[in-house]
Amino acid sequence: MPAPSSLRLATRGSPLARWQADRVAALLRRRGVEVELVVVETQGDRRTDVPLAALGGQGVFVKEVQHAVARGDADVAVHSAKDLPAAPELQVPGLVLASLPERGDPRDRLVGGRLAELRTGSLVATGSARRRAQLANRRPDLTFTDLRGNLATRLGRVGRDGVTAVVAAAAALDRLGWTPPAGMPVETFAVDDLVPQVGQGALALECRDDDAAVRDALAALDDPPTRRCVTAERAFLAALGGGCSLPVGAHAVLSGADVVLTGLVAADDGRVVLRHAAAGPDPDALGRSVARYLLDDAGARAFGPWDARGDGAGSPAAVP
Repeated sequence: MPAPSSLRLATRGSPLARWQADRVAALLRRRGVEVELVVVETQGDRRTDVPLAALGGQGVFVKEVQHAVARGDADVAVHSAKDLPAAPELQVPGLVLASLPERGDPRDRLVGGRLAELRTGSLVATGSARRRAQLANRRPDLTFTDLRGNLATRLGRVGRDGVTAVVAAAAALDRLGWTPPAGMPVETFAVDDLVPQVGQGALALECRDDDAAVRDALAALDDPPTRRCVTAERAFLAALGGGCSLPVGAHAVLSGADVVLTGLVAADDGRVVLRHAAAGPDPDALGRSVARYLLDDAGARAFGPWDARGDGAGSPAAVP
């Protein structure tokens, strides 16, 4: 099937989202495809005064972008993979995850201090339940506050209103070329110390399922190692039924023919953090297996009721 001569990419309008869309556009232009950006405002962009959990958790940064593609206003939706819901019941009918390009740095970064050096009672800002729970588990003497807005706004909180440090995705900082002011300490956490969000550092490209030409064009951008790892992570999240308002994380790497996946589920206050790692050749089966272990063997069901929190994805009792 002939490749399309031009494509319309739907994206959020934040500087980071525009960087991501421009990156995809550059990859497509190398293949002779003309690109137009279609900027879409999402609920998450409009309601920066409301915590993510109150907006419904995962999906608040992607729904309007997805709908622009579904109704034909654009051909491709460009997302941060970590924002894209994994549960089947939350996916938009008629769309397919056509490409996962090469992944960036999946780690988290503490800006404004080093965790071991923060004074007791220091205020750390983060809008992520996952980050908060893991940091509270390691440093129960710290305090936390919510954090919303684009990257520049969030970084601007350091040293203001009593905030000592903020947590941000390393990939976001790197992609926007941010460097710390002179004398500002920064710590990048190893993935074993702070398990990342599912899909963190990766881009996700969706298109209409019945648009074979666009699917073929996007398939050329797909990175097989990224696809296998992110598939395992998303299978883990889908099996849990959780969203980004839950303290849930996962990270996968390749080891020979196997995918090695570490999954995490935590209590809201971070007093209990459960982890499990396993390996296998089938990413989807592996993700479901790690979720099943944490729920049924490690006791994560005690952190419920799951279906009353976050994105309403449903109870993990449905995990077979």
